[in-house]
Amino acid sequence: MTKKALITGLTGQDGSYLAELLLTRDYEVFGLVRRSSSSNLDRINHLSDKIQILSGDLLDQSSLMDVLAESQPDEIYNLASQSYVPLSWTQPALTAEYTAIGVSRLLESIRRCKPDAKFYQASSSEVFGQPDESPQNEWTAFRPRNPYGVAKAYAHWMTINYRDRYNLYTCCGITYTHESPRRGTEFVFRKVTHTVAQIKLGLANGLKLGNLEARRDWCYAKDAVHAMWLMLQQEKPDDYIIASGQTHSVKELVECAFNCVGLKWEDHVSVDPAFYRPDEPVQLVGCIDKIGNRLSWKPHHSFEQLVELMVVHDLKRLNT
Repeated sequence: MTKKALITGLTGQDGSYLAELLLTRDYEVFGLVRRSSSSNLDRINHLSDKIQILSGDLLDQSSLMDVLAESQPDEIYNLASQSYVPLSWTQPALTAEYTAIGVSRLLESIRRCKPDAKFYQASSSEVFGQPDESPQNEWTAFRPRNPYGVAKAYAHWMTINYRDRYNLYTCCGITYTHESPRRGTEFVFRKVTHTVAQIKLGLANGLKLGNLEARRDWCYAKDAVHAMWLMLQQEKPDDYIIASGQTHSVKELVECAFNCVGLKWEDHVSVDPAFYRPDEPVQLVGCIDKIGNRLSWKPHHSFEQLVELMVVHDLKRLNT
């Protein structure tokens, strides 16, 4: 029997990759999309004839209930949120509405309309903020340090509470930073690979960055969405960290990216204090022992492979 899946945040990086994965496994895929004049469907244009797009909004519970009634999904993946941390400081209330309260609306809609569905909530390493320990595991205390992290922490605990209170199949995947060619250039990893490609092609002169010693746990978005899918294939729901288990500095990212195009990074990179991130977190790195032991999951792409595939993609894109 064909499974049905509903993805919120379908038009984002993770949503588009997850849709591709589910289609390869013969799912009937529905996507929740806000109807607006600015809807960006670029990431899913190649899938337009294979998925069903439904109109709904995390700010409107009645629309969520209508979508659940129409799609009758076996699995629901909530990947929608306001996920840009700097914007969460300038729009904290809107961030809370989508990233926190929106999850409450969705959970309540599931409870009322489709309580047998399996639910995945995209949690975030930002819930840890400045953690007491490194690496972090599924039991590390939450200490969020920005409005986005606070909103994600609320959504995380509401997901667990609905599991415990109503016996729903709900899971949280605490994802660390994950990248791909579909990532926006406002994020440092894609900013680096895109600008390096521009410099190689003579379309840019230099690259301005903030703290080169800042470290991140980066993995490939395709690997991350495979973990999300695996979580909903288990007999019992549980929460897992999705990460690479390693950290790399921005300097390592820059050096690797410039090496891909045969240039010395020192000739092109300058440090601008304006790009320093306030309240730079203590080393955030995920312990992936639990997901590795229980679900046999691990990233299939190394840091170096990820950098190279994104630089190559940006070179091809700029050359066309």
